[in-house]
Amino acid sequence: MTLARRNGARVAGAAAGALLTLTGVVAAAAPAQAAGYRYWSFWESAGGKPWAYATQGPATARPADGDAIGFRFAISNGTNDTSQPTVTPDFPGICGGVAQKDGTKRVAVVVDFGGPADAPPGETPPEKLIKVGCAQVREDATGAEALAAVAKPLRYDSAAMLCGIAGYPARGCGEPVGDQAAASAAPSASASAGEGGGGPSLGVLVGGAAVLALGGAAVWKARRRG
Repeated sequence: MTLARRNGARVAGAAAGALLTLTGVVAAAAPAQAAGYRYWSFWESAGGKPWAYATQGPATARPADGDAIGFRFAISNGTNDTSQPTVTPDFPGICGGVAQKDGTKRVAVVVDFGGPADAPPGETPPEKLIKVGCAQVREDATGAEALAAVAKPLRYDSAAMLCGIAGYPARGCGEPVGDQAAASAAPSASASAGEGGGGPSLGVLVGGAAVLALGGAAVWKARRRG
């Protein structure tokens, strides 16, 4: 075998080894990307539209008169699959009997406490799993203020993440669940769809392996031509 071919074989072998190594890293990292969390998700419905995952937290969102806001306590691994409230955003059905007043707005509030499978260890969800109410609040009130008008007491953590509604759950806030507890941070109610946990994504790792493999092949071909 010529020197060029031996060198090319070494480069190709190193690239293949790097590809296998990175593939192993991807396999190890995949569970972290799917980490689950137990938390209150926040949903909005403007003018009777279907529930949409909120793009900001209830402390800054300002629903308009005729809107609905929803909260669901569940285990989820991201905004794409977080369970929606199981009650539709029915503003007429919730607020139909509340007359409009000057200087105020009416916001339909839906609170879904989830079920026993979503409950933190040692806690039981309220007997009535769904709570609805019509919050009549000042015109510039936030979603959090509308929620407080219907389902006190509320509990927040130091980062202003909503942790408890109507006293449930009594403890904790956005903890990782089960074998996925190694993930770095819980998604907040203001997280955008598709955001993952810490560390490089699957695409970055696979892309790095492909670059290494292609780079090794290019060097091998160049040395053959030499």
